[in-house]
Amino acid sequence: MIDDAPLYTAVAAGVVGAEESHRALLQSIVEVAMAIFDARASSIFLFDEQADELVFEAVAGEGSDSLVGRRFPSDTGIAGWVLASRQPVVIEDVGDDARFAREAAESTGYVPAGLMAVPLVHGERTLGVLEVLDRPQAKQFALGEMGLLSMCAGQAAIALDLLQRARQARAILVEREGAEAVVARLGAALADLDERARESGIQLLWLLEDVLRGRGWPGA
Repeated sequence: MIDDAPLYTAVAAGVVGAEESHRALLQSIVEVAMAIFDARASSIFLFDEQADELVFEAVAGEGSDSLVGRRFPSDTGIAGWVLASRQPVVIEDVGDDARFAREAAESTGYVPAGLMAVPLVHGERTLGVLEVLDRPQAKQFALGEMGLLSMCAGQAAIALDLLQRARQARAILVEREGAEAVVARLGAALADLDERARESGIQLLWLLEDVLRGRGWPGA
């Protein structure tokens, strides 16, 4: 009998083949955050638990052409502190903050003067950090701004969770063999079909499930 737990993860969760769309959503979130706060840059870090590193997943503004994919230890700088503490911060002058990792910032090619950062929490898991860099210093921080940043963070946390699910599903497709992999690949192919063809494909998978579970082919 086929173990359908990984198949459920790969197909029924609806994330197979969707990695690029989730990354595009993350990119749109950092662009919106940068625009809302009239900032010079915004970035989303994914926490890679296995490597114990923070990874630039989306960047808008300064560094957008070079930082995606860059990694550093998860306890580095203010982002590392926000990840570990699960607490948001607003820092008007990072030079006065002992948590700021200047060497790490210099390695990215951009050293901010101030920043806002908020953890990306989904359920019980802390998935990463959202930062907004160098909002106008002439503009005094207001509590309402943290509310706006938290709204962006909520959407980013959902997108990061979906991105991780998509990558897990892709790993299933690559690593597994036999019937599970065949059916999972069929599920992945549904994402590339138009609406009418997708509906037909889903009906075919339902019929296939009946056969695999021993309920027989309808009408047989």
